[in-house]
Amino acid sequence: MADNIYIGRRKTSVARVILKEGSGKIKVNGRDFEVAFPELLNREEILSPFKVTSTSGMYDVAINVDGGGITGQTQAIRLGISRALIDINAEFKSALKKEGFLTRDPRMVERKKYGRPKARKRFQFSKR
Repeated sequence: MADNIYIGRRKTSVARVILKEGSGKIKVNGRDFEVAFPELLNREEILSPFKVTSTSGMYDVAINVDGGGITGQTQAIRLGISRALIDINAEFKSALKKEGFLTRDPRMVERKKYGRPKARKRFQFSKR
């Protein structure tokens, strides 16, 4: 199995994921998994593709993630791991697709328009 890099994106976050056979160690930007994502909810979301495919603890994961916030990074990593698992075993695709792990969330922040304080907000209207 070659060291392919799989990319996951969400909002402005970009995650590059490398999967290798191993004992289940996860490194995020060179740091330990628990240090990078202290909240249990985010860690469970990252590990969810492994739970769905019953491959928990079978692969070491090296992740480089950049941009966005914690939730965006978490979902970008989940997409990258899901894509990597499909490349390892194509039979995982149906289970991951059913859970919605293969869909890149297209929602982005709407740009600010000129003459307004934010994207849609307007200054207070005054008749007189």
